[in-house]
Amino acid sequence: TEMMGSARSTATERMTARAAELGADAIINVRYMTTSVIGSAAELLVYGTAVKLS
Repeated sequence: TEMMGSARSTATERMTARAAELGADAIINVRYMTTSVIGSAAELLVYGTAVKLS
């Protein structure tokens, strides 16, 4: 849905910003997980590994 797409974009932006704060050059093995919470509510989790290239 549109709301889930927006949430996915926001989560990706937050992850990218945090990786930049850590001095990372890239994020690898990015995963997205969604879980139904109650009724029509859902949560979205995005994670990956920040790496520094040499």
